[in-house]
Amino acid sequence: MAYSGTHTPSRNGGQPRLSGGGGWHRLGNALKTTVLLAGLTALVLAIGQRLGGPQGLMFAALFAVVMNFGSYWFSDRIALAIHGAQPLPYEQAPWLHQMIERLAARAGMPRPKVYILPTRTPNAFATGRNPSHAAVAVTAGLMDILDRRELEGVLAHELGHVRNRDTLIGTVAATLAGIISYAAQMLFWFGGSMLSRGDDEEGGLGDALANLGLLLVAPIAATLLQLAVSRSREYGADATGAELCGDPDALADALLKLERGAELMPYDRAPATSHLFIVNPLHRGGVMALFSTHPPIPERVRRLRDMGARSTGGTRARGWEYAY
Repeated sequence: MAYSGTHTPSRNGGQPRLSGGGGWHRLGNALKTTVLLAGLTALVLAIGQRLGGPQGLMFAALFAVVMNFGSYWFSDRIALAIHGAQPLPYEQAPWLHQMIERLAARAGMPRPKVYILPTRTPNAFATGRNPSHAAVAVTAGLMDILDRRELEGVLAHELGHVRNRDTLIGTVAATLAGIISYAAQMLFWFGGSMLSRGDDEEGGLGDALANLGLLLVAPIAATLLQLAVSRSREYGADATGAELCGDPDALADALLKLERGAELMPYDRAPATSHLFIVNPLHRGGVMALFSTHPPIPERVRRLRDMGARSTGGTRARGWEYAY
């Protein structure tokens, strides 16, 4: 692997005050996430109630509990295994381990395990149910195109996700959305009798159409709710990461490079986990951008540039100039 650039120490010494990970900012994000996850759970239960009555409601509730229990305990191992991530030995990149250890100490959390993905696409993600059971995975391509200052910004962003408990929330949201989509697919293929089970009863045709409408709308609504969870968390992790490394412009510079990397080398090994990565590995333009799991890179960069300008008392951007 080629490592470019030299590490620039963080602007701030000691442990920073992280507005992105605590106080009213964290409370607001928690309330927003609670509402969104409640919406996803309600969709799961509504499908069960509509198609199976009281028994369907009980089955849907039980299924949701089992799936979320599994995702809570095993989400990190599943995500890492899906992408073929391997532990990165300390001897192979001691400076990277030291960088993560320093950032974790500043965040007041244990040092997460470090993994590497064997792909040239530049990207990174964090996983784990809490800071004590967390892992950060970087791709081989990430360390090829970023200098150490930019890489520190990316790692700080991922640790921001861990500190803000985003990794668990994202997994639960993805699980609930997956249940809804899977249920809709199964019922379309095998549930024809359910869609028309009221044809011999009063209002049978209306019930069948209502069931069909629910199956069409529910997956779309679930996707939109999941996207809302993912997008709000990316902004929070950007803010926390920028404060952790003390250099918002470093993260902004990295995002611009990573967006270009996703355009040139999309990574589609596991589309269902695309929300985990720092930038969307499934680069899509046009209308599909509305369904991206990530907020627009220009807006993320703009917010980080504003943070950098406030911290230096000026308006000039460091590194790459804002190109949008």
